[in-house]
Amino acid sequence: MNRENKFIGILFECCNVYRRIYINKEKNAYEGKCPKCNGEIKVKIGLGGTETRFFSAR
Repeated sequence: MNRENKFIGILFECCNVYRRIYINKEKNAYEGKCPKCNGEIKVKIGLGGTETRFFSAR
């Protein structure tokens, strides 16, 4: 599986765990789950975007 390093870093504050989440196959969002509680996150990709690569999620 070649994801071309398309990921962002997420600190899942629910469990205080860091994880990379990767771009989905439609290439319109980054999607992932907390490795401890299985909480889901989806970060949409839009025009203008941001250069930020690390985020926190509650």
